[in-house]
Amino acid sequence: MVLITPRAFVPRRVPALAAAIIGLCAVSCFANPLLFSVDNTPYDRQMARIRPILAKSASGPAQNLSLELVNHWMEDLRGIPYGFSTEWKTPAEVARDAVADCKGKAVTLYGRMREHGARNLRLVIGKRAPSSRVTHTWVEWNTGSRTYVLDPTINWSASPVTQIPISSYISYYAFSGTRKYCAAASPGLFAKL
Repeated sequence: MVLITPRAFVPRRVPALAAAIIGLCAVSCFANPLLFSVDNTPYDRQMARIRPILAKSASGPAQNLSLELVNHWMEDLRGIPYGFSTEWKTPAEVARDAVADCKGKAVTLYGRMREHGARNLRLVIGKRAPSSRVTHTWVEWNTGSRTYVLDPTINWSASPVTQIPISSYISYYAFSGTRKYCAAASPGLFAKL
C-alpha cells in the first residue's frame, strides 16, 4: 500500500500534475478533435473537382433526414466494390462506375445528405488507425444530440463517436461547405503523413 502525504504535493509539482490530468482528459477527445480553420490544405488542388459538392448548401428541412435513411445510403455505398482512384470522383461518377474508393463513397454520401437538408457535416481525411499506411476519408455528422462517424467504405451503418475506440478515425483535415480545417494533433502524428 502506498500512502500519500500532503507534503508530496508541493506547489512546484501542482502545474505538472494539472498538465498530466488535462492531457489524460484530452486523450478521450481524439474521435472528435479540436479543429482549427485554415486557408489551405495539402489536398486543395486534387479536391478542386469535388469543391462544388462540398460547397453546396443544405437544401430542404433538416428534420426530413433520418438515421435510417443515412444507414440505407451507407449500405448502398458499402455494397460498391472498392477500387482506388487517384482522382476524387464526383457522386455522378460513383453512380456510373463499377468501383469506388473511400474518397468517392464519402463525397457521395456527403452530397446526398446535403441534398436532403443535413447540416453540421464534415468530410474528413485522416487515418482509420494509427498503424494505417495510407489516409482514409469518411463523413462526420453532428445531429445536435450525437456525433456520428459515417464510413461507407468499411461500415454498414452510422457509428456514434462515443462507441468508437480512441485509436480509430484520427482526423487530419476536415471540410465543411467552403470551410477548411486542420485537426489539432501532436507534431509526431503529422510527421507520419
